[in-house]
Amino acid sequence: MRLLQKIFSSAEFGPLILLIGEIVVFTTLSPAFLSAGNISNLLAFTPELGMITLGMTLLMIAGEFDLSVGSVFGFAPVLMWTCYNTHFTSLFVGFLIAMGVAALIGFANGWLVTRLKIPSFLVTLGMLLVVRGTALYLTSGFPQRTWSATSFLTNAIAGEFPVGELRIYTSLLWFVGLAILSGYVLTETKTGNWIQASGGNPEAARARGVRVNRTKIMLFVLTAIISAYAGITSSIRVFAANPNSGTSYELEVIAMVVIGGTALSGGRGSIIGTVIGVLILRVMRNGIVLIGVPGLAYNIFIGAIILGMMALHSWLERRHYAR
Repeated sequence: MRLLQKIFSSAEFGPLILLIGEIVVFTTLSPAFLSAGNISNLLAFTPELGMITLGMTLLMIAGEFDLSVGSVFGFAPVLMWTCYNTHFTSLFVGFLIAMGVAALIGFANGWLVTRLKIPSFLVTLGMLLVVRGTALYLTSGFPQRTWSATSFLTNAIAGEFPVGELRIYTSLLWFVGLAILSGYVLTETKTGNWIQASGGNPEAARARGVRVNRTKIMLFVLTAIISAYAGITSSIRVFAANPNSGTSYELEVIAMVVIGGTALSGGRGSIIGTVIGVLILRVMRNGIVLIGVPGLAYNIFIGAIILGMMALHSWLERRHYAR
C-alpha cells in the first residue's frame, strides 16, 4: 500500500497516465499511428528537443531558466556550416568552434545572472535577440545551401540505421544516454544535491558551503552546449541550416519540463518526468496531424495540457502536505 501511495503521489504519475491515454486515443482513431514508418518519424524528431529539455530541467531545478536555447539551436549549425562551406575550416573544427561559442553564450548568461544579479528572464531574453540577430546577419536571412558532406562526425551525430522495420537515428541513442547520465547526476551525486539546494533555498545552501553561483553558471553553459548540439543534429538530419530554426522552441521546451513535474520556482523536478513530458508533446503533435486536426491547433492542446497538469500537480502537493 505504501508503494502504491508513493507511485500515485509522485510527480511522474499524472504525466505517465496522460501519455498512455494519448497513445490509446490516437491508436484507436488512426491505425497508422503505431506503424513502423510513423514511429520512425516520431523518434527522429524527439531527440532534438528532448536533449534541450534535459539541460533546461537541471537549470530550472536550480531556480533559473534560459530563453535563448531556441536561438542557440538555430545559430550553432549556421556558424558550423558557414565555417565549412566557406572553406574556412574543416567540418570537425567548425563543429568545435560552434560548440565553443555556445559555451561562451552560456557562460555570459550565467555570469550576468549570478554576478550582476539580473533576472534570468531578462538576461536570456536579451541573449535570444543577440544570438538570433547574429545568425540572421551571417546568412542575410537565408538558409545555408544544402550540402552532401558525409563524415564520421555526421554519422556519429545523426547517422541512420535500421532496426527491423524501424528507421533509427543515432541522435536517439545520444538522447537516451544523456537522459540516463542526467538522472544519475541529479539523484546520485553531490552535484545533484547542489543543483536542488541552489533552487530550493539558495541562502541556506550557501551557508552550508554550496557554490551556488558556480553551479548555476555551469548549468547555463551545459544548457547552451546541449542546445547547440541539438541544433547541429537537426541540421545534419534535414540537410539545411536555417537561421530561423528553433524559433519558439524555448517555450515548448519549458512546457515539456513543466508538464514533467519540474517546479518553476526551482528545487524540485526529475529527468524521468521530463522525458515523459517530451513524449507527451511529441506524441500530441504527431497524433493530431494523423487524425486530421489542423496543425495550427497544436498550441491549444499544449495550453490545455499545461493547465491540466499544473492543476494536478497542485492537488497532489496539497495532499502531500495535508498528511
